[in-house]
Amino acid sequence: MSKIVSALSPMEQDVESPAVTTRKPKLPKQAREDLPKQLVDQVRAKRKIQRYVRKDGKCNVHHGNVQETYRYLTDIFTTLVDLKWRFNLFIFVLVYTVTWLLFGFAWWLIAYVRGDLEHIGDNQWTPCVNNLNGFVSAFLFSIETETTIGYGYRVITDQCPEGILLLLIQSVLGSIVNAFMVGCMFVKISQPKKRAETLVFSTSAVISVRDGRLCLMFRVGDLRNSHIVEASIRAKLIKSKQTKEGEFIPLNQTDMNVGYDTGDDRLFLVSPLIICHEINQNSPFWEISQADLDKEDLEIVVILEGMVEATGMTCQARSSYVTSEIKWGYRFMPVLTLEDGFYEVDYNSFHDIHETNTPSCSARELAEMNCRARLPLTWSVASKLSHTTTLITQEEGLEEQTERNGDIANIESESKV
Repeated sequence: MSKIVSALSPMEQDVESPAVTTRKPKLPKQAREDLPKQLVDQVRAKRKIQRYVRKDGKCNVHHGNVQETYRYLTDIFTTLVDLKWRFNLFIFVLVYTVTWLLFGFAWWLIAYVRGDLEHIGDNQWTPCVNNLNGFVSAFLFSIETETTIGYGYRVITDQCPEGILLLLIQSVLGSIVNAFMVGCMFVKISQPKKRAETLVFSTSAVISVRDGRLCLMFRVGDLRNSHIVEASIRAKLIKSKQTKEGEFIPLNQTDMNVGYDTGDDRLFLVSPLIICHEINQNSPFWEISQADLDKEDLEIVVILEGMVEATGMTCQARSSYVTSEIKWGYRFMPVLTLEDGFYEVDYNSFHDIHETNTPSCSARELAEMNCRARLPLTWSVASKLSHTTTLITQEEGLEEQTERNGDIANIESESKV
């Protein structure tokens, strides 16, 4: 297993390569046979980038071999809401149609059992439902009853207790079906998923120096004039890893600080903002240089959350950046300009970046170089202060000794006198 880890990067172990055709039975996908170095390089070059979260925010994860499928039926309301529109509309029409057919059959059965169908046109016979002469008319009466249309042509009489009971049952069940299906459709229509379509992320993330420190940055913006209330941003690094004990963790998630300790992760998203992750000792990019970044197989998932101002419902927009989309030594072009009495945002430059002078070393190496650059100055100042203090002490000691010698001489002269 150690040979495998050294041959393939952690992310490559989680994605099965077509070049590897033999593997031991009942082993996980990460347990590959040891490959020659040239073959590994070819696999890495030809392998397609596998995202955990796509650029449109959809998660690239499929759930398979789910044995406890009954759990979906337990939460049937959420299951219906999560269905695609074509299935949702099909179930909507199917539920109403089946309900009308079942109760229509019940009305026809009552008329058949009572003999109403045998006395059609007999004015001396009081049927359960007037003008009900077959299954089609019973089906129409069922629709009129459940939808409370009431055309007035077919009407129930007071000589049919079983019909009155069926009318009560259909009225109650019809109200429940209406509430359930209309509520499901309303929730699906008012879902804030489409609101996330107007929340945009920059196509690339950049790494450059800001205030003397290396920072990883990306830009977010809102295309609508209505704001996202209580907007907050999070970022996670998705990268497979292996522990010291040899345990392999595929697609391990690591939090990236984008300001949650300072409050900068809470956004007032009126104009596009540049989200900054400072690469310090707690950052997963602390020891990654520009050359190392090109070899890394990682993904950064960014999540923007907030409440829709119009509806008050929570909205979430997602995007991701793979290694090829992280540009080292670049900054974003400004998009905000001051016009006559207002600020204008130029979204044509939202994704534009420009190159800037950035060291290619890692943040740790940059911090060490800055520390070494400050050491001579610190040492010289301290040595000068120490030297000055020593001189002052020596001068004070000489003055005190001179005064002491003068006092002794005065005493001796007085004693002689």
